[in-house]
Amino acid sequence: MAHDPNFYLAYCQLARVHDQLYFLGVDHTAARIALARQALNKALALAPERGEGHLAAGWLAYHLERDYQTALAELAIARRSLPNDSSIPELTAFIARRQGQWQLCIQNFERTAELDPQNGWILQQFSQAYQLLRRFPEMARTLDRAIAAFPGDVTSRVARALVDLEARGETQSAREVIQEVVTEDPSAIDAVAEQWFYLGICRRDSTEIGRALASITPEGIVPIAVRMPRTYCEGLAARALGDASTAESAFTSTRAEMAGLVESQPDYAEALSVLGMCEAALGNKANALQYGRRAAELFPITKDAITGAEILRNLAITYAWAGEKDLALNQLGEVVRKPTPISYGQLYLHPWWDPLRDDPRFERVVEESKEPVGIT
Repeated sequence: MAHDPNFYLAYCQLARVHDQLYFLGVDHTAARIALARQALNKALALAPERGEGHLAAGWLAYHLERDYQTALAELAIARRSLPNDSSIPELTAFIARRQGQWQLCIQNFERTAELDPQNGWILQQFSQAYQLLRRFPEMARTLDRAIAAFPGDVTSRVARALVDLEARGETQSAREVIQEVVTEDPSAIDAVAEQWFYLGICRRDSTEIGRALASITPEGIVPIAVRMPRTYCEGLAARALGDASTAESAFTSTRAEMAGLVESQPDYAEALSVLGMCEAALGNKANALQYGRRAAELFPITKDAITGAEILRNLAITYAWAGEKDLALNQLGEVVRKPTPISYGQLYLHPWWDPLRDDPRFERVVEESKEPVGIT
């Protein structure tokens, strides 16, 4: 834009880049919001009648303020001049998913796929909606569509294989596919590192965990909506493998990072949620419960069905790690009845839930997780 200060579409895209950095937690600061708004305002000033600026405004309202009504209003304006832009039903689907309107979410993902049939990424997002609903046959079929649309996308191939883990607790298929992927192209490890880490943790395989961790950036992973730094992943891995000193060091580093974010942004629920898990892992029970509960208060499911559910899952983990088994089981029993990032395979295999495995109440929750969630 230094060469063309009136490049309208570039300002639209710049606004989107800034809002993504903020939303994903890479730079969750007021300064990043200001940069996004600055780029958007420039675009709207250049061409207020064009739809692309209003589409960008919708994304910013969604990502920066979670102001879904404003986002939908901006989409209505954008639709007038961009009736077949796939981003419009895409964002509508994301908003519906956040609001827990699952049928509307699925309908708009389907419309997005009709308008942009070669977009494997949107089909992955579509499949994630089915994953949260524990509707694994539909998840598998949607990922098959993603692979057909973009055969070279290794993340779709691995996600398809991981359906077996989520639905039945079977890991061999995903292990074989990941081995194929990294043998075909060693550089693909970076693309599948997060998926490989999840598989390695569920398998308690130190070699797989180590190779995956080596390709995870310091910013870490965003499994659904809550960013978990690499140090958190390192702590989780060490805890699962019985390396107490490494786990303590890693969780201490994550605690420092999250505490810094909370100090500057006291209502940053995602950071509070991770901070609560770290305090529980480090044996600081009172702090753990305070932070985990505060995160859940700030971000209830009624405010955001996706982030809210993940934060409640993290609160169940916090309770379990803090030795509050009754609270953990009650929380888990509540969350498993909702669309949430919990599956039979995860409960059966993931070390998050190890402190609960000797309780018959946990076994009942595991059995309940085999059933899909009803939708409206």
